[in-house]
Amino acid sequence: MEKVQFKTNIKCSGCIAKVTPVLNELAGSDNWEVDINKPEKILSVSANGLTEEEIKTAVEKAGFKAEKIS
Repeated sequence: MEKVQFKTNIKCSGCIAKVTPVLNELAGSDNWEVDINKPEKILSVSANGLTEEEIKTAVEKAGFKAEKIS
């Protein structure tokens, strides 16, 4: 299962609550996480056939930025 990671501006539990419905619908509730303890605020998603663009668009739809980490 391919995991993709994005640097985000999701910085607190309130932000996670805002993005949760969008990412749960897209990837499934157990297929993503945000590490808000790191300065880069890393979003990790188990791709499961999703494209990077689909994930980025979903995060932006929730009002946040996502930049793919190489």
